[in-house]
Amino acid sequence: MNPEKIQSELNFKAVRSSGAGGQNVNKVSSKVVLTFDLNASDSLSEEEKMLLKTNLASRLTSEGMLILNCDEDRSQIKNKDLVVKRFFEIIKKGLFVPKVRKATKIPKAVIKKRIKDKKNISEIKQSRRKPNLD
Repeated sequence: MNPEKIQSELNFKAVRSSGAGGQNVNKVSSKVVLTFDLNASDSLSEEEKMLLKTNLASRLTSEGMLILNCDEDRSQIKNKDLVVKRFFEIIKKGLFVPKVRKATKIPKAVIKKRIKDKKNISEIKQSRRKPNLD
């Protein structure tokens, strides 16, 4: 994964923000919409694309587009920086592969000790019983 090459493939669009803000909201396009076409990306290998498709399935559109919005700040530049930062965090989490768990075998000494302890407890309980006088 080459971050500089990926950043060149990002598409940005400035849109008017919704919500409170008075006249500024009606005049200034400070909201930034980032779109990234996963299928058309040249900077990601096929394995990385498949991994991202499975891990980010809920975030991708049916065409394989990742769309992120940011309207946290009144500045378009700050919103662009925030959405790019958020994009790379999502990509990093999507490319994370957890370690494969290796099943461990229980040592024979541990199994023998457990059975020995069970027999010992059984003998103690046997000795507590009343004698059978039949």
